Amino acid sequence: MGFDPEWLTLREPADKAARAAALLRRAVALAGPRGRVLDLGCGTGSTLRAFEGDGARGRGWRLVDHDPVLLARAKALHPEAEIVQGDLTDVGALPLEGVRLVTASALFDLVSRDWVERLVARLAGAGIALYAALSYDGNMRWHPEDAGDAAVTARFNAHQCGDKGFGAALGPEAATCAAEICARLGYEVHTAPSAWRLGPETAEMQRLLLAGIAEAAGEAGYGAAEAWRQRRARTLADGWAEIGHLDLLALPAGQGHPT
Repeated sequence: MGFDPEWLTLREPADKAARAAALLRRAVALAGPRGRVLDLGCGTGSTLRAFEGDGARGRGWRLVDHDPVLLARAKALHPEAEIVQGDLTDVGALPLEGVRLVTASALFDLVSRDWVERLVARLAGAGIALYAALSYDGNMRWHPEDAGDAAVTARFNAHQCGDKGFGAALGPEAATCAAEICARLGYEVHTAPSAWRLGPETAEMQRLLLAGIAEAAGEAGYGAAEAWRQRRARTLADGWAEIGHLDLLALPAGQGHPT
């Protein structure tokens, strides 16, 4: 599993606008100015920037990813952050020493239920909070509507449940599954919608998004996916899209309510 730096750059403004504000504020307050935060699948550091602003330096952050190219960019942008290249599939090896909060963005829909079970068990045992943002929830709406929208969404959602390197992925069930696991292990769990709302100003991002959706739908058996992509691409100047996500904040007992 790997991600194009161009795609990560294009999606970051949409991610920033979509994050559920109340949950983000509570997560920021929980991390505090001196708390150690571990960010899983950090990419170039977008979660850090969401917490601390565009001028974030990264003091107190431990950024973990398997991709050395993305980690090099993260280090250049955030020289005070601790950079760790590691295998995210090995939950037992994740560096949790001194960590108060674990964060992840657009990761949980790519991992398996077993991976989440193992991660949350480790966090619960150490009393560590979890903020998992921007998990795709299976909902896509487009304007203007197209006859192929429902079929593309269904096939894309099926494709999202394939193995992304962690076993059978949770896909659209990621946030609800993670919430159930966290609650069962004693966490106080909060979820909130964090949909992308994409207009003409995001046309470049949407072109890449449409290509990825169509490719996945095609691989899942929808033969008209490319024709759908072409029709959708012609609407970018005056159409819009809403791509559903959910954010999750799981607090160990006694750490209070989001504000």
